[in-house]
Amino acid sequence: MPEAKSCFFAEGRYAEDAGRVDKSAKEPTFTHPYWYVNNKMPPSYWDYENAEVEFGTDEPYELIQKIGRGKYSEVFRARNRLNDELCVLKVLKPVRLKKIRREITILQNLCGGPNVVRLLDVVMVKDESTPVLVTENIEPADNFRTLMSTGRLSAFDMRYYLYEILRSLDYAHSRGIFHRDIKPQNVIIDHQRRKIRIVDWGLAEYYIHGQAYNVGVGTRHFKGPELLVGLRLYDYSLDMWSVGCMLAELLFHQFPFFRGDDNVDQLQQIVNVMGTDDVLRYVQKYKIQLSRQLTEHLFSTAHVKRPWTSFVNNRNMSWVDQNALELLDRLLRVDHQERILAHEAMQHPFFDPVRRAMKGDPQEQYPKC
Repeated sequence: MPEAKSCFFAEGRYAEDAGRVDKSAKEPTFTHPYWYVNNKMPPSYWDYENAEVEFGTDEPYELIQKIGRGKYSEVFRARNRLNDELCVLKVLKPVRLKKIRREITILQNLCGGPNVVRLLDVVMVKDESTPVLVTENIEPADNFRTLMSTGRLSAFDMRYYLYEILRSLDYAHSRGIFHRDIKPQNVIIDHQRRKIRIVDWGLAEYYIHGQAYNVGVGTRHFKGPELLVGLRLYDYSLDMWSVGCMLAELLFHQFPFFRGDDNVDQLQQIVNVMGTDDVLRYVQKYKIQLSRQLTEHLFSTAHVKRPWTSFVNNRNMSWVDQNALELLDRLLRVDHQERILAHEAMQHPFFDPVRRAMKGDPQEQYPKC
């Protein structure tokens, strides 16, 4: 493929900012149906940098146990001494104040939405100036990855929880917000009561059409190709790639489905499955200039796109049908403009059993905020 090598040479780094967009080129005309949301909102809705946040005191909260940790926080189960109710404390590590304001305002603006973890309080640890987000407690609970790997989910369960994730994302997108770190570990489920919450909105952002965003977001195995090639003009469709990765895990019992050792290898794993041609068309369409090293690494060998049926085997064939593969194909598109939207995915025949079951089953009522 000599022409592939000659088109995309650009000196420089190839990790987080793997490529750059030629802004002199004509931008693709596609716009996401929710592109306008924040254009119609007052700045007080999305301008988190100037938001005023009032922090309470942490005195009412008694720590019970540590239940998790992440790059930016540690998470504890706690008890509110004032009402004896359990809650979750997300203790934030030192981080820029505007990032804290962003997460707080996003949770406030999404409060009452389907399957969005509810923010109860915002406090400051006494004498430490450490901000803490207090959210609702889900117990007993597992994250989606744990449920996936234990074999406790039926085929209907898989459909139901994915449908509920899409319902939450469609709500967030309709409110001008994308999560940017969708993964099984950020989906908490009380399987006994079929209660699900999407948590950790710390990387979520307000979508402003035409704004360039940081590509250093997300978790490697669920990063969309747009992040890995350095395309900063991405949109809500980033979340849909991550949902596609989760569906692939469930269908084919590969945890994770795309397993890269670093960002470059992650992109290579995507090329191995999606094919060289799809990725080449993508970087050509958006005028992305990849580094020489990344270009040689990815395109020295041509890869043909693998059919999804090639991942079906005796271990997973009972989970896979034509509807599942068709939905997966519409989620895992290299070009983010070609991915199915959340509300479209909810109407896909793959979810027919869920929609039928829901007709006579009242939905969970979410508190008004």
